[in-house]
Amino acid sequence: MDGANNQELSQESKVAPPVAGEAAAPPPPSASAKPSPPATRPAPNAAGAVVESASDPPVNKMRRRIVWAAVVGFLTTCFLMFLRFFLPRTIFEPASTFRIGSPGDYALGVDTKWQQQYRIWVTKTSDRLFVIYARCTHLGCTPDWKASENKFKCPCHGSGYDSEGINFEGPAPRPMDRAHVELDPEGQIRVDIARLYDWPKGESSDFDQPGAYISL
Repeated sequence: MDGANNQELSQESKVAPPVAGEAAAPPPPSASAKPSPPATRPAPNAAGAVVESASDPPVNKMRRRIVWAAVVGFLTTCFLMFLRFFLPRTIFEPASTFRIGSPGDYALGVDTKWQQQYRIWVTKTSDRLFVIYARCTHLGCTPDWKASENKFKCPCHGSGYDSEGINFEGPAPRPMDRAHVELDPEGQIRVDIARLYDWPKGESSDFDQPGAYISL
């Protein structure tokens, strides 16, 4: 027994005492302590990575713009057709009846002041005043008044008419029509371009009918 104790004491005496100023060595880890697992980083979101890296190609943007433009154009066309169908025609077309002053406002010859607004010419002779509807009887173009040549000339196919609208050259088959005219109670000339007087080729003229002119 004494021999065993002496052996343990000799082994303990072999352990060197700690030197002053030096930290004591940490105790050996306990067998029961378990090491903590290393920190793990979350796996990157593959889908998110794709979304971030992939940009919208310019071709797709252009296609979307074309589609939207087509949709807007279609809706605009439908809206205009709706207005044309349901709203009165008077919104889109000028009135067919209007006043153009008194006979004394016009000199002898052809007056073109109403051509742009009403598509008419006022012709005044020594005994009559009548209104010519400015439409060529060939294909419906609007002739021009050539004062230096004293005639109407169609710019489309060359039809010619004299100062009273009677055709004499070109492909026009007959004279230009005349609009209905009358004096109202105030002495003003009232014109109705919805009522026209014509002179069909090979038939009698309507130019002498009441309403085709005003006697002076």
